[in-house]
Amino acid sequence: MEKQEIRTFGRRHGKKLSTRQKSLVRNVLPGIAPTESEQINILEIGFGAGEHLRELAVANPEKTILGAEPFVNGVASLLSAITNESNQILPEFRRIRVFPDDVRLILNAREFNFAEIWILHPDPWSKARHEKRRLLNADFLDLLSKHLAQNGKIIIGTDHWEYYDWIMNQIPNTNLRQTDSAHDIVKTRYQKKNMAHTAEPKYIILTHAA
Repeated sequence: MEKQEIRTFGRRHGKKLSTRQKSLVRNVLPGIAPTESEQINILEIGFGAGEHLRELAVANPEKTILGAEPFVNGVASLLSAITNESNQILPEFRRIRVFPDDVRLILNAREFNFAEIWILHPDPWSKARHEKRRLLNADFLDLLSKHLAQNGKIIIGTDHWEYYDWIMNQIPNTNLRQTDSAHDIVKTRYQKKNMAHTAEPKYIILTHAA
């Protein structure tokens, strides 16, 4: 896949990986890369340590789920959680696929038809000078819409209410519309931390505009 000039603002590396995590990244990660031929049903963008991605896999055993995460420590944490002591993928997680880079790279290179796209607690880049770093702008949402199945849904969750309002203002400039459909939401560690100190996160569920 040809590398494209896309700037990713989030961290790529954190604390030093353990010996086991290094082994998992080196030996297990390549084996769960998304292939050109398989159908992928669900995408999670920025899965953190993978708590929600694992919940999706357990709740949808018949579906193939792709997680995109450029933060290597998060990828390593997921790999640790979905493998046994012999570094074999646990049965309930065998349909998880991982793209360890900026999701825009794979979306621009391939065709997908996702039934669900999840984006939970993305970095709000709350300082005014960092607003351009926000991922969920109109252009990006339109890119997602091109890979969304006809009746598919994009589920966005944020505990930063100003970012919520900002995203809402992007929607009229896209090929998407907000829907009131309910969806079960899993509490991730980012929701529990609630860095914005709001009462509870807000969620936006989008589908294709009529």
